[in-house]
Amino acid sequence: MPGLDDLYREVILDHYRSPRNQGELETPPAVRTEGFNPLCGDEVIVFIDVDDNNVITDIAIGGQGCSISQASASMMSAAIKGTSMGEARQFISAFKGLMSIHEGELGGDGSEAEMGIDADVADAGDIRLGDLEALKGVVKFPVRIKCATLSWNTLAQALDEAAGDA
Repeated sequence: MPGLDDLYREVILDHYRSPRNQGELETPPAVRTEGFNPLCGDEVIVFIDVDDNNVITDIAIGGQGCSISQASASMMSAAIKGTSMGEARQFISAFKGLMSIHEGELGGDGSEAEMGIDADVADAGDIRLGDLEALKGVVKFPVRIKCATLSWNTLAQALDEAAGDA
């Protein structure tokens, strides 16, 4: 369905050209983590500020790299801002589920059912991926999956550090 592919491409380009939550947060109190993909040179910096109730009250992203890595970071920051650390971990799980390749099922429409992703993992309860669905076509290009998941792995590190500080 070329129309849907075009829409997804536009969502990705919009987040790449106009990244959400770009900048820095003062550390401390914010946690700063860096992610780097040595295979392609993508880098992502994630700042999160977590309150006493374990809610991510603010997030900022930085870095450089391909449109996939930077758009994914932008979409990630918009999705998890204002969520609890637990909900953020559900988003990480759901997004990584979306990026999973199952039994070589490449080249289809990229739906959760086609990729063999259990609906509970894809939605992670009440988690809806929204704009992040635009990145599901990345699974057709396995070398680009690391680009899409870089910011999510960096966020997981930030959450681990924030939990250690709590």
